[in-house]
Amino acid sequence: MAKYEKLALSASPTEKAQSAAKSLRNWFDFVSMDEADAVVVLGGDGYMLQTLHQMIDDGRILPAYGMNLGTVGFLMNKREASRLPILDRVNRARSFDVSPLAMTAVTQSGETHRICAINEVSLLRETRQTAKLEIKVGKKVRIPELMCDGVLVATPAGSTAYNFSANGPILPLGCGLLALTPISAFRPRRWRGAILPDHLPIEIRILEWEKRPVSAVADQREIRDVASIHVEVAHERDLTLLFDRGHSLDERIVGEQFAV
Repeated sequence: MAKYEKLALSASPTEKAQSAAKSLRNWFDFVSMDEADAVVVLGGDGYMLQTLHQMIDDGRILPAYGMNLGTVGFLMNKREASRLPILDRVNRARSFDVSPLAMTAVTQSGETHRICAINEVSLLRETRQTAKLEIKVGKKVRIPELMCDGVLVATPAGSTAYNFSANGPILPLGCGLLALTPISAFRPRRWRGAILPDHLPIEIRILEWEKRPVSAVADQREIRDVASIHVEVAHERDLTLLFDRGHSLDERIVGEQFAV
């Protein structure tokens, strides 16, 4: 018996994705997300992240098989990689677990926001003023004052995205690590970031926030004027991504380190 029998379909509103969705519906009877064993996602990386976040918010997390109809498609499979029926492609795919981050952000006005991030949580200065941040890892303050444009905490799945652009390290899947990467650090000038075990919580407090406002971004969701954030791995919300054999996420992460 196939591992997955009932598939849902989620397509980006772009013309390309909608056309592909129409074609797939001619060949397979998709069901609603409430009935499905897995979901086929048509679009790019941004739409995949949007779909994964929606499942987290809804409290019903399904394995997700992406087909790239966007630009980079790092989290997706190639659309034309196989001529197999979609159900066979999904059932032959390898599964990879991705652990999201849980960010708790407290604003200057005292509001508390809890948001998950699959790629990274980033803090960014809101004005021309350099941000001043205190960084605590576990129970110890590691940097009493970091002057920078910002800082980010990246998962292995997100380490090849914004983190890599900020000269952060690429982390293999399943390594149990997080990347803590500064963005244009001014003081301490020699600090280039850290690789941390993912069981340690990270707390970042904004110093002089009245003068140097900072926003917190969890993937695509922004909270402005934060006073502090707490970040930890949310293993209870682990996600499963499905990839065609020979076209998997761990291989892409390795390959990114040799891209020129």
